Amino acid sequence: MTSQTRKLPGLLALSAGLAMIGACASSAPTAVPQSYLTGTPLDRNAIGVVKRTEFLEVALAAEASELSDAERARIRTFVDLYARRGHGPLVLSLPQSSSNPQLAVSAIAEARAIAWERGVEYSEMTGTAHGQGSARSEPLILAFQLYDAVPPNCAQLSSVDLSNIDSNNTLPTLGCSVRTNLAAMIVEPADLLGARALEQGDMLRRQDILAKFRQGLSTPSERSAQESGAVSNAVN
Repeated sequence: MTSQTRKLPGLLALSAGLAMIGACASSAPTAVPQSYLTGTPLDRNAIGVVKRTEFLEVALAAEASELSDAERARIRTFVDLYARRGHGPLVLSLPQSSSNPQLAVSAIAEARAIAWERGVEYSEMTGTAHGQGSARSEPLILAFQLYDAVPPNCAQLSSVDLSNIDSNNTLPTLGCSVRTNLAAMIVEPADLLGARALEQGDMLRRQDILAKFRQGLSTPSERSAQESGAVSNAVN
């Protein structure tokens, strides 16, 4: 019998043993969910983003000759929100059915003027009409689109078995409260979609800082005594 023939039973036994070990490894029970094998706790508690339309209805009284101060204030507040978070055009819609059509025309002109005074360019505004054939007097309508951050749906801590030590897995609630707080603090949720381009950097400022760095000088802006963050000793 050759040496290769003598080794064959041993190789077959080794292969069978490896196959059994592999079968045990693939079928052994585990406490690790499949979702834990991909991503992080923050990925599993992602912040959603939804687009919605913000409306403002401006009442046009039949007996009025101009907008009230209260309605002007509401328009200013609405336009300020558009300047901060608005996307697309600022829509100003003229009512086709109104008990005071003259006020409706002058009101939409005044709303455009208010928007321009608040920093909205005329190119960012668009006009339309609504309420044709309506049986009631329609208001003046302003509208624009914006994005809202949607926090993850966090599980109640009471639903989590904190005493379960079957594995070293992170708890299902880990990272959820962080994402919820972050969703409430985000000023512009559209940034999560990458919708806003980066502004051009200040090249002169960058060159000035780089020159100071090469000379070993201090790069932060100098502060006066009034801007110092030192604690006052006036009461000592």
